[in-house]
Amino acid sequence: MRNKIQNILLLSFFIFYFLFFNFFSALANGLPDSDRDGVPDKDEVEIYKTNPKMADTDGDGYNDWVELNKGFSPHNPRMVKLEDNDYDNDGLSDRMELNFHTDLTNPDTDGDGYLDGDEISGGYDPLVGNGARLEKRIEINTKAQVLSYFLGGVRLGSFSVSTGKASMPTPKGNFTIYNKFSKAWSSYGLWMPYWLGMQFGRFGIHELPVWPSGYKEGESHLGTPVSHGCIRLGVGPAELIYNWTPVGTPVFIY
Repeated sequence: MRNKIQNILLLSFFIFYFLFFNFFSALANGLPDSDRDGVPDKDEVEIYKTNPKMADTDGDGYNDWVELNKGFSPHNPRMVKLEDNDYDNDGLSDRMELNFHTDLTNPDTDGDGYLDGDEISGGYDPLVGNGARLEKRIEINTKAQVLSYFLGGVRLGSFSVSTGKASMPTPKGNFTIYNKFSKAWSSYGLWMPYWLGMQFGRFGIHELPVWPSGYKEGESHLGTPVSHGCIRLGVGPAELIYNWTPVGTPVFIY
């Protein structure tokens, strides 16, 4: 009888140990992690859209946690970075889908008939199907000589610039785009393509200036403060920022 009781107690201990060990080993950040890949089931289902029952969703030999933490797509068996992968072919990279909290497996997250990528390109909120717009913002880091542009708090990209030289520094602070012209004339006797004026047009963002002779000045100066106070952008980025930026857009210069 005693041996039977001991056997039952011993069996109960092993059952408890097995359940205890499996419960706590199947947690990630304190949350259930069924496939033990290091990514909580909740995040797999709601954020990354990976398989919570399969540690390696795309079957490439690397578990989902490793791929995500190294910046690779857990949905592509090829070694492709999140910013270079568009799983649902909506024109928005998987990296940006995660940044905007959209569904990277659904090309139209809010079901309004427009692709997520098209909505972001148009400045619309891809999570709300009522035509709601996201706020645009530009930031200029004069120390790093970099302009970054943001939509809904998400940085879309950055470009090298040339701000004011030491004797004519670019003003710092919070501004808004006051006016915009495809080509503005400077009192220094040159053209400023893709002009975005601030402070009643006293200074602005524009492409590398062009002399009447056609000579474009300062391409080799990008990344170095040499302007008369304006923020110079290179060929390509200046047109992109000009087309993307409406009058009234906030600009933070620091």
